[in-house]
Amino acid sequence: TVHGDQNENKTQVSQVIGNEKITEEGNKTLSDLLESVAGVSVIRNGSGISKPVIHGMYGNRVSILNNGVVQAGQQWGNDHAPEIDPFVADHIAVVKGAAALEYNGSTLGGVILIEPIRISNDPHLHGKVNYIFQTNGLGNTLNTQLEKYGKWAAWRFTGTLKGIGDTKAPDYYLTNTGRREANAALQLEKQFSPKWFGSAYYSLFNTNLGILRGSQVGNRTDLALAINRDVPYFTKDHFSYDIEAPRQLVNHHLLKVEGNYFMTPQKTLTLMYAGQLNQRKEFDVRRSGRSDIPAMSMRLSSHLLQSTYSSSFSSGLELKTGMQVNYKFNFNDNATTGILPLIPQYEQFQSGIFGILNYRVNNLLWEGGVRYDFIYLDASPIIVEPDGSKYIEHIQTPFNNLTINGGLKMVSSKNFTSTLSMGYAQRAPEVNELYSYGLHQGVSGIEQGDRNLKKERSLKSLLTLEWTSGLFAFQTTGYIQHINDYIYLQPQNEFELTRRGAFLVFVYEQTDALIYGTDINLSINPTSFVKMNVAYAIVRGEDRTQNIPLVYMPADNLTASVSVLPKDSEKLVHTSVGVSARYVWEQTRLLPEQDFLPPPPAYFLLGFNASTSVALKKNKLGINLRVENMLNTTYRDYLNRLRYFADEMGVNASVGVNYSF
Repeated sequence: TVHGDQNENKTQVSQVIGNEKITEEGNKTLSDLLESVAGVSVIRNGSGISKPVIHGMYGNRVSILNNGVVQAGQQWGNDHAPEIDPFVADHIAVVKGAAALEYNGSTLGGVILIEPIRISNDPHLHGKVNYIFQTNGLGNTLNTQLEKYGKWAAWRFTGTLKGIGDTKAPDYYLTNTGRREANAALQLEKQFSPKWFGSAYYSLFNTNLGILRGSQVGNRTDLALAINRDVPYFTKDHFSYDIEAPRQLVNHHLLKVEGNYFMTPQKTLTLMYAGQLNQRKEFDVRRSGRSDIPAMSMRLSSHLLQSTYSSSFSSGLELKTGMQVNYKFNFNDNATTGILPLIPQYEQFQSGIFGILNYRVNNLLWEGGVRYDFIYLDASPIIVEPDGSKYIEHIQTPFNNLTINGGLKMVSSKNFTSTLSMGYAQRAPEVNELYSYGLHQGVSGIEQGDRNLKKERSLKSLLTLEWTSGLFAFQTTGYIQHINDYIYLQPQNEFELTRRGAFLVFVYEQTDALIYGTDINLSINPTSFVKMNVAYAIVRGEDRTQNIPLVYMPADNLTASVSVLPKDSEKLVHTSVGVSARYVWEQTRLLPEQDFLPPPPAYFLLGFNASTSVALKKNKLGINLRVENMLNTTYRDYLNRLRYFADEMGVNASVGVNYSF
């Protein structure tokens, strides 16, 4: 309700994943949960590592906010999944529009909000225990949430444990694709006085991820054979929970302290500090028993200070302004790895200021915003000369980023709403795009940066039409985005042989790009106990400089579902039984020389779900069943970087039981 009320006074386009879906599908990664939103795709690096793609944008162009704080991790890598436990959220929102200006990360693609709910004003202990078992990978997920409004403070604790073994394609095991997680979060709130409200939040995320063993081979001949094999190299004929090299070990700490001062009912001042520590180790298959020594070891620390001021006026005018100061330091432990790092050690200082103004007149809402950021990057890349000599070069690079956005929302009638927004944004190149050089083990490729890259300049227009009635709701969003000096990772038609094996080669390049598409959502309720949903998304990307398609654009996709909702009985409530279908077209907008293999063919997936809740006085017992890829279809997805080596996961059934008290 709070989210919907806020959305009435903004021109942002927002789609939400609710708490019920998070509870039932929390064994998935955050990105896989978001895939159900039209316009959101997922770029994967196997079955357990994924990150969201919004309107063709991903990685550094999409900011993910964990309880109001931009996640500061090694998100530059396509194999670096967001270090966030979905269970900490009450809801997850995908946002575009002028309101994104208040966040200090890059928002060319959009913003994803991971939002916990305020703790209820109830002195009794409340909580939830949730267990999910999945058949593919024999995975177990256990989540516990406890909360209480105590005299000294209101508190909520969330803890999650996950253990998943080797997943299985329809015809073979995906060896070394297991996953372990151990996560915890603590939320504190205190109303000190009618004018002062304070909160603190701490989260810990730990994961151990296996990467398909067959994606790493020893020489060029084997690599050329590997990307054309039906069954990957090193595939075992039995299931295992073992996680061996290649693998990733990641832990992430986040601490947030916030104070709100209500100067008047219409004026609020907020002060916030957030600190993050991200530690990542990547283990390669190394000779002489050295696979337990990390091939990459990085520690990224981040400190953010932020102040915001918001005010509402009787004339219908609302103002929000603020400033942020952010400092990052990335340390490479080269002494432990014994290998030149993929990205250099660096420091980054960023300061930003923003202002957002909206004004409501009758059925019209005007919104506009501006943001300025100064970024100072001090990097120390290792330079390798042709004769093999090496030296460290200190490079200081300043960037100035300007973002301007405006929107108009018009409520033509009780049933019809239209929203138009336009925005100009600049994005400075990240350290990996400038200075990466070497083996990126997680994606089984050699990546090379370009220190001469310029900042991106984007102009995006977005139009959304919404129509609702008692029987159905319809929403369509059309967008077009021009990006000058668009930075992308281009596959090269070559392999490179190193002491650690043979690998594909990728180089960061720039071009002038045009990205456009449409998202369509349709919900139909022909009766009170039948619900149908259809979501369709298309994305087109063009390299305007070379007049060729852009790589890594999502293929057209269509998702549909039908659910039957029986009436509640004395004991059973919220019962639902349904089927879902997803069709993904072949990505035909690509030239043969732009990739190592042609895009995979189209595929169709069928799913089933059933859920109900048993009322137990004031408590509730929920039971749900999901079956994904129930036809056990063999397929590969274009956005999976490991599609060169293996098929996607086969049929997977998940059974969940949750108890709320």
